[in-house]
Amino acid sequence: MTGKTVFISGGTSGINLGIAKAFAAQGDKVLVFGRNAEKAEAAALNIREQTGGVALAGSADVRDIEAIRALFDKASKELGKPNVVIAGAAGNFMSPAVGISANGFKTVVDIDLLGTYNVFRAAYDFIITPGASLIAITAPQAVQPLPQQVHVCAAKAGVNMIVKVLAMEWGQAGIRVNAISPGPIRGTEGVERMAPTEEDKIKWSAHTALRRFGNASDIANAAIFLSSEMGGYITGTILDCDGGMKLGDASGDFITLPKR
Repeated sequence: MTGKTVFISGGTSGINLGIAKAFAAQGDKVLVFGRNAEKAEAAALNIREQTGGVALAGSADVRDIEAIRALFDKASKELGKPNVVIAGAAGNFMSPAVGISANGFKTVVDIDLLGTYNVFRAAYDFIITPGASLIAITAPQAVQPLPQQVHVCAAKAGVNMIVKVLAMEWGQAGIRVNAISPGPIRGTEGVERMAPTEEDKIKWSAHTALRRFGNASDIANAAIFLSSEMGGYITGTILDCDGGMKLGDASGDFITLPKR
C-alpha cells in the first residue's frame, strides 16, 4: 500500500509516532499533528531523518473540529487527500474517582472521545474513497473496568462505539472504521506512569499471556494491516494487540509447561 497519504492525530510521540514512522518507512506520506506546533515539527523531522520518507507537521487541538478541518484542507493541498486517518490523541492520569474534578473528567472525555469523533468527522469530507481507512487508538479500559481510570474507561468505551456506529453508517461510502486496543507498550508515557521501575514492569508483564510488554512496532504493524488491502473486508472491529491481556490475569495460572 505504498504511496498513500496518512494523517495521524497525536502522532508526535509514543505509539502514534511509531505508527507514523512505519508508514513513512514503506513509502507513504504522513501528516503528524497535535496541539504543540514545535513538538509536531520535531516529530516530523525525526520521521524524515529516520525513514527518509515524507512527513509534514501540523498543529490543531482535536477538541476544535474547525481547526482540524483547516489543517486537513492545508495538508491535502500539500500531500494529497488522505487514504488513512488515525485518531490517536489521548489524555490520561491515574486518580480515584473522588480525586477527579468535573473539569478533569471532562478534559479526558473531550480529548479521547470528542477528539476521536472530530478527527473522523473532519476526515469524512477529505478522505479518498473507496478504500478509505479510519483507525482509532482505543484502550483495554474500554471494556475492562480499572480502578483510578473511571474517566478513561468512560471515554474509551465511547470511542469503541463511535467506531462501530461509523462503520455501519459509512461502509456504503467505501470507508472502513476500526480501532486498535494496545496492551502495555514499552517506552510509552502510560507504561512509565503505571510501571516506573523495572520491577514494576516485570509485575505488569506477568499479567499478559505472553509475559512481556509489546513494542510500538507491534501497534504500527496492526495499523498497516488494517489500512491495507489485506484488511479490506474488516470494519467495525476492535483489534486487541495486547499480548493476551484481555484474556484475564495470567500471572497466577500456576501452569508449568513441559520441556520441548
